[in-house]
Amino acid sequence: MRPVLSLVKDTLKIFVIFTACTILFYFGLKAMHAEYEEYHRYDPPEGKAVKVFNYEERGILDRLSIFFRLGE
Repeated sequence: MRPVLSLVKDTLKIFVIFTACTILFYFGLKAMHAEYEEYHRYDPPEGKAVKVFNYEERGILDRLSIFFRLGE
């Protein structure tokens, strides 16, 4: 009878620890989500920002030439 009781006691301990860690992980993820939910990554830049990408329309032959030369 003692080994069965000991096994149940150990199983209950592991279950409680697993549940506590799962709840801690859940609330940690929830806190991180709340922190970064208001973070705007796509706001216009401030200060002396410079636009670095200038797209110009090219013909198909120019694009094909660039593809073969640079491997892009």
